[in-house]
Amino acid sequence: MSIGNSPEEDRPSVGRALQQARIDARMSVDEISASTRVRVPIVNAIEQDDYSRCGGDVYARGHIRTLARAVGLDGDALVEQFDEEHGGRPAPTAPGTLFEAERIRPEPRRPNWTAAMVAAIVIVVGFVGFTLFSGGDSESGKPVAEDTPSQSPTAKPSDKPSPSRPADPEPSDSAIAGAPADKVTVRVTAEQGKSWVSAKDHNGRLIHDGVLKEGESKTLTDDKRLDLVLGNAGGVKLFVNGKEVEHVGEVGQVQRLSYTRGDPEAG
Repeated sequence: MSIGNSPEEDRPSVGRALQQARIDARMSVDEISASTRVRVPIVNAIEQDDYSRCGGDVYARGHIRTLARAVGLDGDALVEQFDEEHGGRPAPTAPGTLFEAERIRPEPRRPNWTAAMVAAIVIVVGFVGFTLFSGGDSESGKPVAEDTPSQSPTAKPSDKPSPSRPADPEPSDSAIAGAPADKVTVRVTAEQGKSWVSAKDHNGRLIHDGVLKEGESKTLTDDKRLDLVLGNAGGVKLFVNGKEVEHVGEVGQVQRLSYTRGDPEAG
């Protein structure tokens, strides 16, 4: 007499479930990578149930939730299945360890040829202008200083020193509430333990990468978009364009978020 398979045996693996849901959603691996900001090699590995490229179980669980949300699956259920298949829920990883792991293998930046060309043109134009200006002065036979009125010998410099410009203070919550509409402004505060923050502007340039101690805050701005990676996402308080984001993530969880001038909406 044959015995039927149990429901656990019939269900697909985590990677297979994510792959099938992506196919059903008519999305390519590149499209999933672009929408979730999970690199293509990691997406391919997870769909083959290979989590060695994730950098640890904590990262793997975060990637599974992110990919599941993108293809319409229950991320909590898939994470629970992952824990069952890999010996239970992993112990929380220290924020400092997560911070170091996230900095491994940064994506290569393309050389900015446009900026280099502009700089070269400016140098050439400046040299030509200087040459013409110097030639004109030598032909006139008059030094340039003669055209400048001399300072009166009785004139004295002001006895009062010019006030030095104070350093720009860290914007307060009220300043964030009045953030300009033509920029995206994000303020992150570590409220429960240490949290690390990595941020890139809309050009992909890294503008911040560091650990916030409990009670510390960081304010970031850009003209178009900010891409954040938050370690210990459940331990931070997040304001986007003056509005608080209610649920950023869980304690110890790594979250990747993107915000524009029209947000807050979780990335």
